Parts: sequence; C-alpha cells; structure tokens
Amino acid sequence: MYKPGPKNLITDVEGITVGNAVNEKVRTGTTVLLCPNSVTGGVDVRGGGPGLRDVEVLSPENLVGRADAVVLSGGSVFGLAAGDGVAKAMSKEGVGLKFTPNMPAVPIVVGAILFDLVNGGDKNWGMETPYHDLGIEALKNTSDNFKLGNSGAGLGARSGNKEGGLGSASIDLGDDLMVGALVAVNSVGSTYMPDGETFWAQPFAIGDELGGQKSNPDQETAITPVPEDTKMGGMTPGTNTTIGVIATSAKLTSAECKRVAMMAHDGFARAIRPVHMPSDGDTIFCISGGTKEIPEGPNRSRRLGEIGAAAADVMARAIARGVYEAQ
Repeated sequence: MYKPGPKNLITDVEGITVGNAVNEKVRTGTTVLLCPNSVTGGVDVRGGGPGLRDVEVLSPENLVGRADAVVLSGGSVFGLAAGDGVAKAMSKEGVGLKFTPNMPAVPIVVGAILFDLVNGGDKNWGMETPYHDLGIEALKNTSDNFKLGNSGAGLGARSGNKEGGLGSASIDLGDDLMVGALVAVNSVGSTYMPDGETFWAQPFAIGDELGGQKSNPDQETAITPVPEDTKMGGMTPGTNTTIGVIATSAKLTSAECKRVAMMAHDGFARAIRPVHMPSDGDTIFCISGGTKEIPEGPNRSRRLGEIGAAAADVMARAIARGVYEAQ
C-alpha cells in the first residue's frame, strides 16, 4: 500500500524546496520551487489562455532541458515579473550557467501565472507592481515546509465559487522513488461535486488530508457540462488557470518529463470539472531530481508509466487539498 512521504509535500522529493510570499493589500502572491540540482525538466500546457515564462528551454529538442527554479504567481501578465526577481537573486548567488569567469551566472527560471486581478485587492500599483519583490521574498523563504491554502500563488485564487488555494501532496512508491505535486488552483470549474461538500478527488485522498470526509455513495457522478456551483457568465480568455509542478526523484530524460507532465493532467480532470477550458491557462511542469536511476530496457517504459500514473493521482490530491486548506 503506497503512502505519502513524511511531510506529504512536494519537498519530500530530495533537493526540492518551496517558498511563499504574499501581499495582503493587493491580495496576491508568488510561490517559488527551487530545484538547482534538477537534471531535467518538462512542461505540458492544456488550457486555452496560458501565461508562461521561458518554457521552451524545457522542450526536449532545445538546449538546457532543465530548470533551477519554477515560479508560480498571481497577477496575470504582471506576475511574470516575479521570475525576473528570482533570476536576479539567484544570479547574485552564483546559481546558473556561466561560460566565462567574468559573466554573470544565468539561472534557468521557468514559470506560469494565474489571473487574480478582480478579487477585491488593491491593484492600483501604477508603474511598480509588487511581483518582482514577491519573487525575491519567496525565494528567500524557500524551505522543506511551507503553508498551503491561502498562501503564495494561491492567496487570491478562486475555484468555481469557492476560494482556490495552494496545494501539495506526495506519494512514496518505494525503492527510493518519490513523486510530489505542487499546485495553485484558480479554476473556472469546481473541485466539488454538485452537493458543494464532496471533492471530486475524494476517492484518491489518503488519510485525513481532506478532513477525513467520505465519498457520498448517493452523489450523482455523471458528467455534467458545468457544475452547479460554477458561474460561467462573462468568461474572458486567461481569467482563470490552474498551474502546478510534479517533482520526482527518478532520473528521467526531458522527453520523459514531458510525458509525466502530460499524464499528470489527468489529475486535473479527476479533481476539477469542467477543466482545460478556453479561459484556463492550465500548465504542469515536471522536474526530475535525478537521485534514483531507472534501468534501461523493457521495464523502463513500465516504470515511467507508474510514475506518470502516480503523478496524476498525487496532483488530484494536491488540488483538492489546496482548496480544502483555503476554506
């Protein structure tokens, strides 16, 4: 029987730390996942309105194929500045590519943003948005423990007609193989069944991570176009988004990271209905920690499939956990 890692957070994957920073006045925030020892990375985008930073460096056909940090931020397009702050701070610490002694280090900082510009916070920031500094602050706060729910990139998020939030979970597959998820939930769709109480992802929950609730055996589970608690009026492309990261201790190629990210999107579908809408920017990164070798041969594909399947389940749990903690 599989079980979560010791902290039930993505930081159960060795080499991963996470930090949050928030601005309560603006009602927004930023989350930084630091992974300077990662060997490879990948990304898969499914939503119709994404906002991204430097994701092409993770494409298998391109140079680098890995990241030093992943930045998840509120603020829509303005939130991309959080990655600039992170990149500058990491470069100052000497983290990143350096080809000659005199050039500054060039950290590989990828990221994605969600839309939280109409959540009631004070967005009259003029020419100075808070995100550059939020990125630096979140980087300073990175550790192996961090707050879920109304924190970091999840502070100003919404999910259906509920508060969204920052979620995380992990699963220990044994033999030193760990898979973890981190996600900021700001979805058009709902994480709850039409009863407004039971999470769609409840069947995947482990222990009391969702408050110990039980699945409702009488709940209508047929696919519905729009959950009852979701108001779809006035949708604008790019005004929602669920963004997340899968990390694994397995040493994978960039192409394999891409495959795991693709499979992890099944976790979005298990936890949110409807999902991958035209107004969502749903994006999942995958980071390979590289501490666990996966032998070459016919069993490698099977092992990769197990990692991808686990990523989908742990992502579903993380999504529901983020919304649960936010309430």
